[in-house]
Amino acid sequence: MKRRFNFWQKMKRLCRYRLVIPLLRSPHPPKYKARGIAVGVAWAMTPLVGIQMAVVGITWVIAKYVFRWNFSWPLALAYTWITNVFTMIPIYYAFYVTGQLMMGRPITRYADLKDTMKAVFFADYTFWEKIMASFKLLMQDWGLGMAVGCLPWALFLGTMSYYITMRYEKLRLEMKQKRQMERKK
Repeated sequence: MKRRFNFWQKMKRLCRYRLVIPLLRSPHPPKYKARGIAVGVAWAMTPLVGIQMAVVGITWVIAKYVFRWNFSWPLALAYTWITNVFTMIPIYYAFYVTGQLMMGRPITRYADLKDTMKAVFFADYTFWEKIMASFKLLMQDWGLGMAVGCLPWALFLGTMSYYITMRYEKLRLEMKQKRQMERKK
């Protein structure tokens, strides 16, 4: 008999199988994985939903072949999913408010951004019309505040994700070694 899951159980399972399991099963050293997660989280904290995965791919190519710096591409891709259709509007508003505060400008209400975003993303436009409407929204209406405001979020959360992942991986490796030592006794 097939087990049924509600929406939140499905989301929890999806996160576990797409974000946590690849981290656990990767044979690479902790720094390699932590760098990948940091890159993914940093790009996730930009107002580029829809092209973040492509930008991570470009970052990976440049890092690998130009700077000889390696990171886990699959983990970076997976962690860009932090910002998605469900989380995009509140996160974009946080970017906008942060940017407006940094520039000393007045802040528009959350409801206005929410309505504008819904009009662009949930309208009956073709793919390219949505891209162009999004571009206009970001460049003319809300873009400067979001572009400036996303920078502290990307830098802070990207850096924090690196250190949290390193700490988690070190603890996990210590526990693994401890279990192996106990088995030998």
